[in-house]
Amino acid sequence: MSDEKPLSYEEARDQLVDVVRQLESGSVPLSQSMELWERGEKLATVCQQWLDGAKAKIEAARPPSD
Repeated sequence: MSDEKPLSYEEARDQLVDVVRQLESGSVPLSQSMELWERGEKLATVCQQWLDGAKAKIEAARPPSD
């Protein structure tokens, strides 16, 4: 994924949904399932990074509590 342009949250989420759908179908060979699993892990990391960044921005925008 490092060779590709960075994915938006929505792109990564949609691709992750597709990976999960393929894995759950049970119709892909084991070798392809392993590749899909690895891709899914990377996509999940991208999504988590986006969510963590959004959370940090929200927390930084909040006024300090007393």
